[in-house]
Amino acid sequence: MESLILPCKTITPSKLAEIPSKPEIQSRNTSPKLINDAYLKQLCKLGRLNEAISALDSCSSTVKHSTLSHLIESCVGSNSLDLCHKIHSRAKKWMHEPDPFLETKLVGMFAKCGSLDGAFKVFDEMRERNLYAWSAVIGAFSREKKWGDVVALFYWMMAVGDVVPDDYMLPKILQACGNCGDVETGELIHGMVIKRGLSGDLRVNNSILSVYAKCGRLSSAEKFFHGMVGRDRVSWNALITGYCHAGNVAEARRLFESMQDKGLEPDVITWNVLISSYSQLGKCDVARELMTEMEIRGVRPDVCTWTSAILGFAQNNRRFEALSLFREMFLAGVEPNGITLMSAILSCSLEKDIMKGREVHLVAVKLGYGEDVLVGNSLVDMYSKCGKLDAARQVFDMISEKDIYTWNSMIAGYCQAGYCGIADDLFKHMQESGVLPNVVTWNVMISGYIQNGDEDQATDLFYMMETNGGVKRDTASWNALIAGFLHHGQKDKALRVFRKMQFYGVKPNAITILSILPACADLIAIRKLKEIHCCVLRSNLELEVSVANSLIDTYAKCGSIAYSKSIFDAMPSMDIITWNTLATSYVLHGFSSKAIELFELMRKLGYKPNKSTFASIISAYGLAKNVDEGKRIFSLMIEEYHILPTVDHYVAMVNLYGRSGKLDEAFEFIRDLPIDLGVSIWSAVLTACRRQGNIRLAIEAGERLLELEPDNASTQRMVLQLRGLSNKSSKMKRPRARKLPAGPIGCSWIEGENTVHAFVSGDFSQLDGTCLRSWIESIEANTKESKHQEMVSIQEEENRGIHSEKLALAYAVIKCGQQSIRVVKNLRMCDDCHRFAKLVSSKYGCEIYVYDSICLHHLKKGVCSCGDYW
Repeated sequence: MESLILPCKTITPSKLAEIPSKPEIQSRNTSPKLINDAYLKQLCKLGRLNEAISALDSCSSTVKHSTLSHLIESCVGSNSLDLCHKIHSRAKKWMHEPDPFLETKLVGMFAKCGSLDGAFKVFDEMRERNLYAWSAVIGAFSREKKWGDVVALFYWMMAVGDVVPDDYMLPKILQACGNCGDVETGELIHGMVIKRGLSGDLRVNNSILSVYAKCGRLSSAEKFFHGMVGRDRVSWNALITGYCHAGNVAEARRLFESMQDKGLEPDVITWNVLISSYSQLGKCDVARELMTEMEIRGVRPDVCTWTSAILGFAQNNRRFEALSLFREMFLAGVEPNGITLMSAILSCSLEKDIMKGREVHLVAVKLGYGEDVLVGNSLVDMYSKCGKLDAARQVFDMISEKDIYTWNSMIAGYCQAGYCGIADDLFKHMQESGVLPNVVTWNVMISGYIQNGDEDQATDLFYMMETNGGVKRDTASWNALIAGFLHHGQKDKALRVFRKMQFYGVKPNAITILSILPACADLIAIRKLKEIHCCVLRSNLELEVSVANSLIDTYAKCGSIAYSKSIFDAMPSMDIITWNTLATSYVLHGFSSKAIELFELMRKLGYKPNKSTFASIISAYGLAKNVDEGKRIFSLMIEEYHILPTVDHYVAMVNLYGRSGKLDEAFEFIRDLPIDLGVSIWSAVLTACRRQGNIRLAIEAGERLLELEPDNASTQRMVLQLRGLSNKSSKMKRPRARKLPAGPIGCSWIEGENTVHAFVSGDFSQLDGTCLRSWIESIEANTKESKHQEMVSIQEEENRGIHSEKLALAYAVIKCGQQSIRVVKNLRMCDDCHRFAKLVSSKYGCEIYVYDSICLHHLKKGVCSCGDYW
C-alpha cells in the first residue's frame, strides 16, 4: 500500500494503526471534553476533516478554541470552500462570545481558499476588529491584487479610529497605492510614518519610495531616496524602476552605474528592469548586450530576463532573432514560462512560419502548457494567421477553460480566411456557452463581413452591437467600417463614415487617420485632406510619426509639396520612412536635385538608407539624366549596404537609361537580370522605346507584355498601331485594316465652384459646345504644329473624339477662370493632350496638375515636372 500524501504531512499505514477508533476513546475513563478535543485534533492531522466536523456535530461538550483553531488551519490545507463553509457555520455555533482570534483565523481561511467574498463576510460580521483582523482582510485583498479595495479598507480602518496600522501592514497598503496610482494616499501615509516615528524602518521607507516612483513623482522619489538613513538593493531597484517606467532609461542607467560605485552589486531584479525597459523601447541590441554583461558579472539570467529580451525582439519586427534567443535559452538550461512561450509563438505568427510554430507548440506540450489558456490563445492566433484553421480549431477545442480571448482568436481566424458563416456560428455558440462578446468580438465580426464584401451584414452588426449586444462602439468599430469601404474602393462611403464618427463625438486614433488618408490621395481631394489634417491637430496626433509620414505622402499626391516639406520640418522625431516619403514626393514632383540633397543629408545625419530609399534616389538620378551617378548608387546599394535589388530598383534603372536615350544599355541591363522579367520591367522598356522613337524595340517590348498579359486591350491596341507605324516607316504596304480592341473610356475630374465635375472623352454635355469647342480647336492648332513623331503619340482622338482632360481644362479656364487647375484622369495621358496642357499653362499663366494612371504632371509656364517622359 502506497503512502498517503497530505498537504502538510506524510502518514504511513503503520501510523494509521496507532490511532484509536472513536468507540475505543469513549470507553476509556477520560473526560469527554478532553477526549473529543484529542480525537478531533488527530482527525485534523490526518486530513479527515469531514469526520472531524461530524464528530464536532455529535459532541455535547464545549470544544476548545484551540481545537477549532486547529480545524480552521487544517481546512486551509484542503483548499476546499465547501469545508470552509461547514467549519464557519460550526464555529459560529460554538463561539458563544465574540472571539476576534478565531474570527481572524476564519477570515484567513476563506482568503487562502480563494473566497474573498467569504473572507469579507466574516470580517464584516465581526463585532470587534483588532489589528490582526484588519491585517488579515487587507492581506487577503492584497494577495488577490485588489489594490483599490485595499486602499478602501485602509480608509475604513482609519475612519473607525480604534486601530492604527503597524510596520507590517503599512507596506501592503503602500504597495496598493503604488499599483493603483494613488499618490495622494501614499503622501498621507508618508506623513503618518513621520508622526509615528517609523522613518527609520527600511521596509516602510522602501514602500513609500516605490509609491512615488510608480506614480511618476520622480523628483519626490529622488528627494526621498537621498534622505533615507539606510538604502539597500530594494531602494535602488525602486528608483531605477520608476525612471524606466517613465521612459527615462538614460537616468535609470546612470543610477545603475551609481549603485555599483556605492559598492552595491545589482541583483537579477535590477538587471531585469533595465533589460525589459530597453526591450520595450525597441533597443533590443542594448538589452542583449546587458544580458551578456550580467553573465560576465556572475548574475545568471533567469526566465524573466530571457522572456523580456525575446518579447522585445518579437514586438520590434525582429522575429528571427527572437526565435534564435528562444533556442539559446534552452541551451542555457532555463525553462521557459507561459509568457516566454507566448512570445516565441508571437514571433512565429508574425513571421507566418508554421514549421517553427509547430516546434514551439511541441515544446509547450512537453512542458505542460498544452491546455494553458494563454499559450493556447497564442497558438490559435498563430495557426489562424498561417492559414491552418484545422490546427487552430484543434487547439481551440482542447482548451477547457476558454476565455474571451480564446473565442476572439478563433472567430478572427475564420473571418480573416473568409469563412464568415462559420465565424457567425461560433459567435452564437460563444454566447450560448455563457461568454458574452466584448467590443473586440463585435469589431472582428464587422471587419470580417465588410472585408469579404458583405457590406449590409457588417453595417447591421455595427448598429446591433449597442442596441442588441449592449456593447458600446469604440474607435476600432468605426475604423473597421472605414477600412472595409476603402478596401473595396468606396472612398466616398469611407469619408461619410468618418464624418459621422466625428458627429457622434468619437475621437479618431492614429489607425483611423492612417486608414482615411489614402482616400484623399488625389488632386481634387485637397479640401478633404485639410479637413482631416485639422482633425489630426485637434486630436493631438501630429506627433505620431506614422501619421506625419502619411500626411507628407498625401499632401504630395494632392499636388502640395510645400505642405509636405513644412510637415517634415516641424517633426520633432522621424524615422527612415519619413525621409523616404519626402524623397519619393520630390521625385513625384520632378524635383530631382532636392531628392538627391535630401539623400545626402539623411546619410550625414546617420540614417541608414533601405530598399525604398535607393529606389527613389535612382529615379531622381533618372530625372536628372545622370546615368553615371545612378549606376554608382545602384552599385553602392549592393556593395556597401548589402541590399539585394528588387523589381522597383530594376524598373528605376531601365528608366534611368531610357530618359537618357541609352536603349542599348537598357536592353543589355535587362538581359543580365537574375529574375524573370515581369510586367513592370517590360512596361518601363516599352515607355523608353516609345519616348526615344525606336519602333522595332517598342514592338519587341510590347509583344513581351502581351505574353504576360494577353487580355490587356490597351497593350493590344498599342502593338497593332506600332506595327502599322513600322510598315509605314519601311515604306511597305500597310496591312489590311483590322478593328482595334475596345479600350477603356477616358474620364477626367476637376473641382470647380465647390463641385466635382466629371468629363468623358467626346462628351460636350457640360460645355457650351460652340464657344469651348472653338477654344479647344485654337489650342489644338498649335499642338498639331508640334507633332514631330507620329509613333510617340498613339492617337485615339479619331475614335474617341476630344479627350476628357482637354474638356476639363477648357471648363476650368473658360467657365471657372481658375489659375490653379487640378485634373484627375483614369488613363495614361497621351502626348497630344500633354502638349495641349503645356500650351494652356504657357498661354494663360495657369499652374496645371494632371494625375493620370502613370504619374503626376505639374505643368507651369509650358514645362512639365515629368520631363516629357512617362
